[in-house]
Amino acid sequence: MTPAKTNKNGNLVPSVLSDFFDSEPVIEPHWFSRSFDYTIPAVNIKETGKDFSVEFAAPGFKKHEFKIHIEGNNLIISAEREEEKSKKEHRFTRKEFSYNSFSRSFALPQNVNTDHIDAKYIDGILKLSIPKKEEAKHHSKKEIKVA
Repeated sequence: MTPAKTNKNGNLVPSVLSDFFDSEPVIEPHWFSRSFDYTIPAVNIKETGKDFSVEFAAPGFKKHEFKIHIEGNNLIISAEREEEKSKKEHRFTRKEFSYNSFSRSFALPQNVNTDHIDAKYIDGILKLSIPKKEEAKHHSKKEIKVA
């Protein structure tokens, strides 16, 4: 009995197309193999007695590229940026397009005042302050006895 052979990807059973896709490329220019990244900004959410603080790490955007709106009880934050660069050297022209976007949505609790949300964009960080309703700020302590 001969031992099972694995292909260079470590698979025991080779794919029908593995000979084609696993072969070394004849021509692989670096610009063709460049990957495109889709990233979702990291977010920090902090609750205090009077509000919720939301911070997004979204460097490279401009203030006007952000869209913040509320649908039902969802806070939706998105941004979109397009950039075009053109460079001429000698007889060659190079034109590059860049597109970056994201969208995040958060379910808002019932105790927030959506009429007074404040947003600021400083040093690549989008900061939102979402105040709580007045009645939510004043919780009285109540002890419940176990029967």
